Amino acid sequence: MQSFGYEHPEWLGQAVDLLRTHRPHARPLAGGTDLVNRLRDGTLRPHVVVDLKGIAELRPGITQADGRLWISATTVLADLVADERMRTHFPALVTAAGVVGPVQIRNRATLAGNICNASPAADTAPPLLVYRAQVIARGPAGTRSIPIDAFFLGPGKTTLARDELVTAIELPVRDRPVQAAFGRLTRRRGADLATVSVCVSVDGTGSTRIGYGAVGPRPLLATDDSGVLADPATDPATRTSLLARLARATSPVSDVRASQEYRRSMLLVLSQRVLRAAVIGEGEG
Repeated sequence: MQSFGYEHPEWLGQAVDLLRTHRPHARPLAGGTDLVNRLRDGTLRPHVVVDLKGIAELRPGITQADGRLWISATTVLADLVADERMRTHFPALVTAAGVVGPVQIRNRATLAGNICNASPAADTAPPLLVYRAQVIARGPAGTRSIPIDAFFLGPGKTTLARDELVTAIELPVRDRPVQAAFGRLTRRRGADLATVSVCVSVDGTGSTRIGYGAVGPRPLLATDDSGVLADPATDPATRTSLLARLARATSPVSDVRASQEYRRSMLLVLSQRVLRAAVIGEGEG
């Protein structure tokens, strides 16, 4: 590990100033479960690491106001999983967060860090897509809100500027009931990156949203507002045909975890399974 400077600001404005001063050679530290490993193996060589854990405005917590749940950037996944409001309104996200690494990782890793790494296989990305999450970012120009489906650009790349920080993730609490389920396929049981992941939500209007992960360069969202997928009485062949058409937009890739052909086949299988779980109100997992 090469040497680097370490800053521990107490206020959000200080952190933004540090990132602006040292860009593009500064990296923020929240949970550190990815950053520390990359510092050790040399894939990241920042001049300065900016520790966010002492910033008053970013203290860990989940708050509810104005019909939204607000998850601060330093809130760890274990706290998200344990929160009753999250379990009530966003169960598919709770399921996904609960399979991010072993419990030791979830006690350190944050939701903000999971998406800022912009891994195509990030478990929390598909649920955030179907739940219409907004990423709240702070930079020298002020605060902005970024729809989650516009946040990811590619592997390791987001719309964040080098001097911007994610301060929170916001989730709208819907007036109408929303049923959702999350599922993934991995090479082995336990802590492993997803080979394919899918989240499906179905709301009271018959609208179906499908979030895909681990199949292409970034997580993707597909929608069906026809009511066909949400209707339990839909002919299975019709449902399969529509799911296959939606999944074609993902353009699966081949890598060390799976071939393109395997992903394409399993994406349809998993989509059918997770859709069925969402329609009948079971969480898959």
